[in-house]
Amino acid sequence: MSLITMSQKELNRLEAIQKIRARQLSVVQAAELLHISRSQVHRLLQAYDRAGADGLASKKRSRPSNRRHTNDFRNHVLDLVRAHYPDFGPTFAREKLVERHGLGISKETLRKWMIESGLWTSRRERKRRIFQPRGRRDCFGELVQIDGSHHWWFEERGPKCALLVYIDDATGKLLHLRFAKSENTFDYFQATKAYLQEWGKPIAFYSDKHGVFRTTHASEKDRTSGFTQFGRALYELNIDIICANTPQAKGRVERANLTLQDRLVKELRLRRICTIEAANAYVSEFIADFNARFGKEPYNPKDMHRPLADHENLDGAMCHKEVRTVSQTLTLRYDKVLFILEPTDLAKSLARQKVVVCDYPDGRLEIEHEGTTLPYRTFDKLRSVNRSEIVGNKRLDSVLAMVVDMQAGRDLKRSQRAPRRTGQTNHMFGIPDGSVSNGYQKRQKR
Repeated sequence: MSLITMSQKELNRLEAIQKIRARQLSVVQAAELLHISRSQVHRLLQAYDRAGADGLASKKRSRPSNRRHTNDFRNHVLDLVRAHYPDFGPTFAREKLVERHGLGISKETLRKWMIESGLWTSRRERKRRIFQPRGRRDCFGELVQIDGSHHWWFEERGPKCALLVYIDDATGKLLHLRFAKSENTFDYFQATKAYLQEWGKPIAFYSDKHGVFRTTHASEKDRTSGFTQFGRALYELNIDIICANTPQAKGRVERANLTLQDRLVKELRLRRICTIEAANAYVSEFIADFNARFGKEPYNPKDMHRPLADHENLDGAMCHKEVRTVSQTLTLRYDKVLFILEPTDLAKSLARQKVVVCDYPDGRLEIEHEGTTLPYRTFDKLRSVNRSEIVGNKRLDSVLAMVVDMQAGRDLKRSQRAPRRTGQTNHMFGIPDGSVSNGYQKRQKR
């Protein structure tokens, strides 16, 4: 007894032909039921009488297609893929085969060939990467994981913001939390400064590859050290920073973020806290309760935090630093502002010399040379107005109105290489509309 493979369409035809032979169905009714002609029904009857059910099965089944590509063509395509596109996906490789080699082939055919030859693995068959657990560090303060978690912390009561999280790897205790508008250098300066004042210096911080901690862009690096501004600040304080290659590597802080997004959000809701300032005032209470519930004892009771050395200036390290050259006229430029040094004896001796511009998170800006602060005054070029032709008194009102409109629509932007000032307060680089700041109002028609 042989096994016959048939499709659902062929099974329907077999059932109709058998009913015709059993005189339960006419040829006309079978043609209407199967959506074929009467002549085709008679041909199916002849095939059934001649070979039985096997006569209704397709003769092309299990045979290669008449439109198939030759083996030589298949091998040629796969050789090109191996030579030029070994890491390309089937869709992209097919585009390049058409574009560069003039070979017309469907992407599904190429996908099948690449899978059969081992050049491509479907997403379902790819093995998930295994991340084996890493044990906790032995001592408190040996490794502190830091991360920023963007979330709707105030739900619909306030804007979306970021929470900067500092958690000890050995104990799982939260050491510092700070709400900020975003993950930025100035907020990390303020959060880290508060952390170091409370706990001291850990051996190392463990972070992701966020631009605050690690970047390949030259404009975001300190020109003297090659680090980011945050990395340079830690280097001055003799603290290392290690960047994890995957999120799973810093899983302790990632899991803590999930817990905070559940518990902290509900605590803020119960207290009706809806601003960053109020949330930062509350987090110390939350940290104490969190650590009492979830904190672990370290394997080694030794505290690896170190006090600040006498020569280490915490306030001086936690700022954005840029090196500038003083001109012959005792001036320098920083973020499109002209700084004019007061002509003291020290300043006069610094012509063509290097000085350091220290931009602090609280808005202070100091110009230093070997630890000495230099007094200065400023001239902001973005606030200057281009002088026009001499204007008669009769046209003065209309010209002033035009100047105000031009100032309001002018694209006033700071330097792209300057720091982003999201987390900085009370700085000198804000550019309000000149007409508003000066109290100017358009005169009404007489």
